[in-house]
Amino acid sequence: MRLFSDDLKQGEEIALVFAERGAGGRNILPQLGWDEVPAGAKSLALTCWDPDAPMEGGFWHWLALDIPVSTTGTVQGTPLPTGSVELQNDYGYRGYGGPNPPHGQVHRYIFTVWALDVAHLEVPADAKPAAVEELLKAHALASATLTPVFTSTI
Repeated sequence: MRLFSDDLKQGEEIALVFAERGAGGRNILPQLGWDEVPAGAKSLALTCWDPDAPMEGGFWHWLALDIPVSTTGTVQGTPLPTGSVELQNDYGYRGYGGPNPPHGQVHRYIFTVWALDVAHLEVPADAKPAAVEELLKAHALASATLTPVFTSTI
């Protein structure tokens, strides 16, 4: 399985437009694409996690589940396909929340696409991101990551 993007590059700086508003960005979901989804996959999930955040367990910027397996990517700034479920991120709202590290810090943002063996991942509405990650790992047939960085200047 591969994850790629026209907007994000491995190890390179994320454009400001994709950063959270508090960092001076527009909080726009970047374009992502994937291929080589394994046979037997019944749904996909997307996550974005900052392992460098100054809190235990890092910071979850995005958790999207139940994405139809026929989906081959996201379109910049547009909603996910019907049936997809976006969980609450660590900012406290549902959907994508862009980078916003402390001033002057460089953080990594691990975008992951997961191919799952279930069509619907059963999670409580108030599920904590770390618990959801354990479910994703338990149901993953394959996954792929892309890890750009962001440096806060605000």
